Amino acid sequence: MIDDKRLVWQFNRGSKEALQRLYEKYKDDLLGLAITLLRDRSLAEDVVHDVFVAFARTAGVFTLTGTLKGYLSTCVANCARDRNRLRSARHVGLDAAEALMTDSKDPVAQSVGSEEAQRLQDVLGYLPYEQQEIIVLHLHQEMRFRDIAEALGVSINTVQSRYRYGLEKLRSILNSTVTK
Repeated sequence: MIDDKRLVWQFNRGSKEALQRLYEKYKDDLLGLAITLLRDRSLAEDVVHDVFVAFARTAGVFTLTGTLKGYLSTCVANCARDRNRLRSARHVGLDAAEALMTDSKDPVAQSVGSEEAQRLQDVLGYLPYEQQEIIVLHLHQEMRFRDIAEALGVSINTVQSRYRYGLEKLRSILNSTVTK
């Protein structure tokens, strides 16, 4: 957090190196979030780049009020929501599960983790976007409900309800596939 504040301070004074360090620090997490929400890697990369271009335009006037990761994650989620609205047909990219893969070096663990990530990615697609967004922001990006509510402009009760309903639906879907 202190490092982020220092980098934002340098960024606001025109440091391109500070912007580059912020990009390098957060690009992988933000790309994972975008892939999870959009289910299309190339579109997700576009969203992350668009967010950083917009962020770069705020140089000199940007004020950090919360965490930078939370701010950028919210920007990515909002941009992903806009892109999803524009897309007429949903399609799943071949590499959509990459966002949730395991870091293990063990081939068996990688295989199981990859399979589980793909299954979770597929099941998330059955949820309404609002529920997907809350679940991913809370679990994948580790944002608190209060921060999500503030970022999305909804009440904390709405965020908690969407999260709870989303988890219930995920359990229901996963339990029905296990019993088959």
